[in-house]
Order: sequence, then structure tokens, then C-alpha cells
Amino acid sequence: MVRIRAAAVVTGAGLVLGTVTPGAVAADGPAYVTAPGSRAVSGAASTATAPLLEPGSHEDAVAPGERFYQVTLDARSSVYVSAVVRPAPGAEVAYGDGIDVVLMTAGGEECGSSDRGTFGSDHARPITDVAVRRLQEDADCQQAGPYYVKLVRTSDKDSDQAPWPVELTVMREPGLGTGSAPPSAAPSTWPSAEPVRPPGVGEVRAGGTGFNDARALETGVWRDGMHPGQTRFYRIPVEWGRQLSVSAELAKAPRMTKEYGSAGRGLSVSLYNPARALMDTETASYDGKQAMAAFGKTPPVAYDNRFSNDDWMEPAAVAGWYYLAVTVDREVGDFVADAEELPLTLRVKTEGQPAAEPPYREDAVAAGFGVSAEDRSAARDGLTAVEAQDAADRRSLMGTVAAGGIGTGTVLLLGLGAWTLLARRGRVRTG
Repeated sequence: MVRIRAAAVVTGAGLVLGTVTPGAVAADGPAYVTAPGSRAVSGAASTATAPLLEPGSHEDAVAPGERFYQVTLDARSSVYVSAVVRPAPGAEVAYGDGIDVVLMTAGGEECGSSDRGTFGSDHARPITDVAVRRLQEDADCQQAGPYYVKLVRTSDKDSDQAPWPVELTVMREPGLGTGSAPPSAAPSTWPSAEPVRPPGVGEVRAGGTGFNDARALETGVWRDGMHPGQTRFYRIPVEWGRQLSVSAELAKAPRMTKEYGSAGRGLSVSLYNPARALMDTETASYDGKQAMAAFGKTPPVAYDNRFSNDDWMEPAAVAGWYYLAVTVDREVGDFVADAEELPLTLRVKTEGQPAAEPPYREDAVAAGFGVSAEDRSAARDGLTAVEAQDAADRRSLMGTVAAGGIGTGTVLLLGLGAWTLLARRGRVRTG
């Protein structure tokens, strides 16, 4: 299914947002959309020739084994290095296959520890892992200078051994301002009552291929359609002090190819924080009739959560875009007609009293750790990050036009030029 994309529509007044009707494509769907401006990089076999990763996104390919990169850390910010590996659709993988991202000093000491990112099944799909250097009193790796990133891909001997594309992203969270008393302990309690999920049929919003084109959602009910073997991505803005709950429902298949069938992990849902760290994955069996996988409330987003040893609380330490990945296992294709989409319903709710942003010394929202008015607008309109930026550019253009007193005819020409540019960039579909 082609993603529903925001399209630039030329009117007498300029450009407005519209939608394009989705059409059918191969069950595996479009290829993973990489980040705009992502830089090519080639990891080294040793630290001696490790290339430098700047803040932002980088693309490489990784075979089983180790690859090394270099990063420069300051003593004023926390840094997150994430890796998203994307095996080819249908690639052979084992339950324990995966990736491990390790941040280490020039002396080889590891800066903390984390779980590996694994498939957890024999279904190939995008998976992540994240290494973190947090500013923290008396912790390791607090000095400024060069550090190394070790990326390890683990594969069973019977698994696919071909190099897989990997997206490496470096995000920098500003430190707290001078004179701010940094917290040192996580909250001991938080509201965890079962969420009341939004009712209703909902509006169609087609998910993206990955983190970079994830479809924005807000509190409400949303519908999509999926084929066996597909993974769809969505994003939800979660502010400081707020909690998020999500459920995913897979309805009855339009047509069964076998009278009886079942997939033990037919539906799986993964939740990630703004740094792409996996918070949890929930799964449900699917027999072609009905299934639901759901998360209870996340802890209220709070800076202090980073000091927790709870795997559910610790990632909820930053505000921003939280990501949802929904997968229908390819095994479902053994008993449902793959040509017809399975109806997916997402029930999303953010709740709780918004809290003040921590006293960062720099703009945390610009770094990806916060929620702006523009983010809330993007969630309301269902925009991807690129579409939201295009919308902001158009608003800026129209503001310039209004301020300069440019006539309607000029606006129309500018609109046509923008339409042509967006079409060439592949961001507008014309049918």
C-alpha cells in the first residue's frame, strides 16, 4: 500500500496541504526511507582507521562481525548513538540475531552497558540498538575528547550473511544550565493505572517505512492496512510530565486461504523513545479473526527517570517524538490472502499534567528532545517529519510574500515552482 502523503496543491491563494489516494504495491512495501541529508560512511575493521561520525544521520552496510567508528564528545551534553539495521524482506534470521552498539574510550573501556537489539523471532524487520554517554557525577566517560563506537552484528550460521544497510544517528542532548542542581535519583512511584482507551472507528493514517517517515499521530483512534511481512512506523509527541498508552488491533482477515491457521507472534508492537531506544515490545497471536497488543501507561516523562534501573522507566527520560513500530509476521501469510490488507486499528492516548522543561543550557527542542507548537500541529495534521518541514517552509514563504506585498500572480508562480521542486524530490505523488 502506498503511503498517504501530504501533497502540495496549488490554489489561487498559494499552497495548501492535501492527501493522495493510496494504491496497491508489493506486500513488502516501499524501501526504508533514509533521513534527508544522511551521509555515507564506511566503518573500519579497527579503531586505527575508524571514520568520524558527526551529529546527524549516516548510512553504512554491515556484515556479521565488528565495525568501528569515532565520535567526538564534549563535557557539556549527553550523547546517544543509535543504529537501525534493515535486513532485506524475507531474509533468514534467527531469534538471537541482532546488533550491539558500544561506546568506549580510547583505552577500550565501555561507557555503560545495554541490551543488544535482537529480532526475537525468525521474522526479518528493522531493529535498533543505542549506546548512551550521559552526563552524570562520578560516572565514566565524562571527559571531552575522542571516543569509539563499536557496532557488532551477530548472526547464526544458518542466517543471512549478506551485508545489511544500517542507519547510524548521533543525537546530542544539552546539559543543564550552570547553577542547576542535577537530580540524582529516579521517582519512586508514578501513576500506572490501566488506561481508558479512546473509543470510535477512527481516521485513516498510513504508517511510514521507518523512523524518518513515521506518520504523526495524536490522542485518538487511527486506522491503517497491512500485509503479512510488513512493518509500519508512527510517531507521537510526548511532552514533559505526560504519559503515553497505545493499543494495536488486527481485525478479521478479509479472506482466509486455510480453514484454520495461527501465528504465535502474528502481531507485534514496539515502542521507542526519541533517541530510538527500545522501551518494550508487546506481541499477540493471530488466527485470522482478531488480535490486540497493547502497552499500559508509560511513566510520566521526566529527566529524573534516567537514574532508574527499570527498563520501562529509564528510557522515558526525554520529551519529544516517541515512535511506534507495528509488524504483522510473515507467518500470517500462510493462512490469509496476501493480496488483501488486514485492517489495523491504533488507539493512542497521551495524558497527565504537562511539566516544565528541565533547565537546559541550550535549545533541547532543536536537538530533538522536546515538543514544540509545530510538533503538535504536525501530529494534528498527520505529517511526517519531511512533510512538516515542507509545511513550515511554505508558511515561511507565504509570510514573506505577505510582508513584501507580492501579488497573487507571483504567489501562483511561486506555488508552481514549489510543486515542481517537491515532485522532483519525490515528496509529492500525483496519482
